[in-house]
Amino acid sequence: MEKFGKSQPVKRVEDVRFLTGQGRYIEDSAPEGSLRAWVLRSPVAHGVITELDLSDAREAEGVHLVLSHADLAAAGVITTMDASVVKNRDGSDGFATERHMLAKDRLRYVGEPVAVIIAETLDQARDAGEMILLDTEDLPVKLDLHAGGEPLHAAAPDNRGFDWGMGDEAATEAAFATAAHTVALQVEDNRIIVNTMEPRGCFADWREGRLHFAFGGQGVWGAKSQLAAKLGLAEEDVHVTTPDVGGGFGMKAMTYPEYFAVAHAARALGRPVFWMSERTEAMLSDNGGRDLTSLAELAFDKDLKITAYRVTTRCNLGAYNSQFGQPIQTQLFSRVLAGVYDIQTAWMQVEGIYTNTTQVDAYRGAGRPEAIYVLERVMDRAARELGVDPIELRRRNFIAPAAFPYSTVTGESYDVGDFNKVLDRALEEADYAGFPQRQAQDAVEGKLRGLGLCYYIESILGDPSENADVEFLEDGRVNIYVGTQSNGQGHETVYAQFLADQTGIPAEAITVIQGDSDRIAKGGGTGGSRSVTTQANATLATVEKMIAAFIPFLSEEMGVEEADVSFDGESFRAPGSNLTPSFLEAAEMARAQGRTELLRHAARAQLPGRSFPNGAHLAEVVIDPETGETVTDRYTVLDDFGNLINPMLAEGQVHGGVVQGLGQAMMERVVYDQDGQLLTASFMDYALPRASDTPMIGFTSEPVPSTQNPMGMKGCGEAGTVGALAALANAVQDAVWDRGVTQVDMPFTPLKLWEALQDDTKAAE
Repeated sequence: MEKFGKSQPVKRVEDVRFLTGQGRYIEDSAPEGSLRAWVLRSPVAHGVITELDLSDAREAEGVHLVLSHADLAAAGVITTMDASVVKNRDGSDGFATERHMLAKDRLRYVGEPVAVIIAETLDQARDAGEMILLDTEDLPVKLDLHAGGEPLHAAAPDNRGFDWGMGDEAATEAAFATAAHTVALQVEDNRIIVNTMEPRGCFADWREGRLHFAFGGQGVWGAKSQLAAKLGLAEEDVHVTTPDVGGGFGMKAMTYPEYFAVAHAARALGRPVFWMSERTEAMLSDNGGRDLTSLAELAFDKDLKITAYRVTTRCNLGAYNSQFGQPIQTQLFSRVLAGVYDIQTAWMQVEGIYTNTTQVDAYRGAGRPEAIYVLERVMDRAARELGVDPIELRRRNFIAPAAFPYSTVTGESYDVGDFNKVLDRALEEADYAGFPQRQAQDAVEGKLRGLGLCYYIESILGDPSENADVEFLEDGRVNIYVGTQSNGQGHETVYAQFLADQTGIPAEAITVIQGDSDRIAKGGGTGGSRSVTTQANATLATVEKMIAAFIPFLSEEMGVEEADVSFDGESFRAPGSNLTPSFLEAAEMARAQGRTELLRHAARAQLPGRSFPNGAHLAEVVIDPETGETVTDRYTVLDDFGNLINPMLAEGQVHGGVVQGLGQAMMERVVYDQDGQLLTASFMDYALPRASDTPMIGFTSEPVPSTQNPMGMKGCGEAGTVGALAALANAVQDAVWDRGVTQVDMPFTPLKLWEALQDDTKAAE
């Protein structure tokens, strides 16, 4: 049996449902007659609550319940939110903020939930919310990314959440002191709002002493355990489901305060309760992404080989620690700190700063896009300052194929790689040789064309273990129960296709079951590009169990010895027997014989190690210096994703990831005013890329199969974003460099580029 899929570009079967309006999202799935929840949110960025009067709201028409922090606490709810912390450089723990589901005593960002109103209709809940009397004593607002300012938390007087380090600081300093060349570059990584197509939402129902909670998320088991713990329930009394999800991107992997309030309200009232975020509400309250500034420094010897790398970062945590906020820009950033380069000495220091803004957490790539952006920007700067071609500088420092498996300076183990091979193919696909001619043609029209390269690598994250469970049904159909959760990636297609490839069961006869904690015992959810590699690995283990279970039964049916029965990927065969049953036929034979134990098979499997997708992105931009308008004219991606089950789905993931990177690089930015009010709280003020902003994206696969799973796969869900930021930034920098603009940061809006070019013109005069 082949240990990987047959790599056929099968169209997504779920798209028929989605494109014809048959998807079942949270708003489609809420029980009829559900009560509606509305959330009163903080109108100020920083203040002490001096009065919170809920009495009029409680008497309002249609209102069933009004909840504040005091109400949740009085009901026995554990109101504190969970969050991971990292170790400081001195070995102590990072600061653990006390964050409550609903604000207690103090408000720390605009949009922080203060009270939840449950009424018959949404309009009634909203009207009642306007009757709540909330008075505050304003405090100074902290927005800058430096220690100090008005303390948000008394136990963190300098607003520093952690001071984390990794590597050998002394050796790095010594390497810089003796280096033939050093290069430094400060880069900003702008905050974004995730803006999933479907905003966050949930509903809860309490029946016969059991909670059913449904939400648009990225896995049901984390929510199940947290709901049980916070509400004081046994885990077996909590049933969590997830219907279709309109985008997640890491932001929906978390449990949010509204979820617990809605679940408690359903239990308290004995009626289903439904909450759905509006778009501006989501922009105010969803976890943001990125938001950091880094000083990157490279030391080189006389042959331009890197001798040391140093990164000093300050990251914005927002007002509180979110679930993974502290690990994102520390532990996850460091996974690919040195990228694809043979760097033996490095030091990274990160400070996390609290500000009066929404929390920052995982966004597509979660730390790896940030790390690659910093590294690939400073590599380009080094090439310019040292007078060497950016491609040549990268080639001199690539990890050689013979060096794999390669232990990185931060302790990761890259299993395989052939970066020169991938880069060669990328340059060919991008028509790199034709760039000077294209640049010259644009120059005739007064336009500036720039080319940017990013060679990225990313680390697959999350639980390396996963479950798969295959059930044969009476009608000749098969269910496969999976522990991951699709947010639009095409899991229903790829999982069915993979099982079909391994068993010969027609893919159209296979139904993928996901997102139900009652029907699936355990799972790791979706995040960190883990889904396909972990799920396919578990499916392989399940198929092996299926084959092993059916062979003794079929040996009796076929009248042969067990050792003579084999499975060839399509059917069972044995010398001396003219029976060649497929899996579906074998299941029907077992059902007819009453052998029901053969109709369901499950396995849990663990990957031996992480895989490391990598590849080259080449972007070409054209800037009109008269207006600052930038057009992304060409974009080429050459990826090493290892073996692919479905190249079409992989290409779709790359396209989506590149566009999200393009959005951050060219237009997306979060703006707060001096009072901490979000100025970009609607699509009138927050720009997302449209079709006209997006070039045709060339995608080619150049696989170097991974050794860390039997399929030779590498995850692909986040790779597009990991590579896009630096490729576009380097292209813009290349376009304006000869005009004397040596430093410009994302987003590269027309106004920003026009002003930079005008400043340069004035300086030249």
